[in-house]
Amino acid sequence: MKNYQRLKGLVAATFTPMHSNGDINYSVIDQYARHIVDSGISGVFVCGTTGEFTSLTAGERKQILEHWIRASKGDVRVIAHVGSNSQRESVELARHAAEAGAWGIGSIAPGFFKPASVRDLVDFFKPVAAAASELPFYYYNMPSMTGVSLPVAQFLQEGRQEIPNLAGVKFTHNNLMEMGDCIHLDGGAFEVLHGYDEVLICGLALGVVAGVGSTYNYLPSVYLNIMKAMEEGDLEAARAFQMQSIEIVKVIIQHGGGVRGGKAIMNLIGIACGECRLPIAPFEKEEYDSLRKDLEAIGFWGK
Repeated sequence: MKNYQRLKGLVAATFTPMHSNGDINYSVIDQYARHIVDSGISGVFVCGTTGEFTSLTAGERKQILEHWIRASKGDVRVIAHVGSNSQRESVELARHAAEAGAWGIGSIAPGFFKPASVRDLVDFFKPVAAAASELPFYYYNMPSMTGVSLPVAQFLQEGRQEIPNLAGVKFTHNNLMEMGDCIHLDGGAFEVLHGYDEVLICGLALGVVAGVGSTYNYLPSVYLNIMKAMEEGDLEAARAFQMQSIEIVKVIIQHGGGVRGGKAIMNLIGIACGECRLPIAPFEKEEYDSLRKDLEAIGFWGK
């Protein structure tokens, strides 16, 4: 892998800006990228779950990635999510990511026809990672969405035998015992990127040094403060900041979840991400008013 250095800090799982008719609003990405850079975030994870990848065409995903690479100007690391139920599409997206200049790639497990074993998962990912062999490859583990609950540590052990650029795992799961196992596997041979924003403090306590999350887009200071407090051994402060994270997550759950509610918050802070594509329902004016009140109630604008 060329110029590979382990990730540290926050990586924002980016939203995909859209016009009212559902077309991609590429023009917003320049402003969005500056917002990310100015916030102190280390990288972006493009076209993942938060980016509604399953609702996008392969062509759109390629163009979105290209816009992010240009707009970020090398100031943050750009990781391309290349996951798909089609292995051949994933290979195509991985090859494009390498050619376009992405820093790394990641892929979620196929969630329709599911791999039945770790061997199946390795076989699925092997040509995907090979299509971008000079870039670090991360397995995006998210059982709640894919229904794939294969042992991650076993995948890392077996996968590295055939996937030389396997760097680690984006661990979006609440099985902290399994997370700890992955972190300390073979003396810390693999990166483990924390994936649940509302319990970042738990991953940090286990030894995580980087996280990928959607709420980092609009609440970066809270998570940077959690990381700073943990580094300084100030557990009380870290807990207080984590509770601020929990409060925002409770609000977005009330408004349709991290993608729907989070995208609406982006609109409220001035990054025009628009609405989600169906089947995720659009926000009505009355709901925006309700969301604004809920955010005011937890002091969001002062965070």
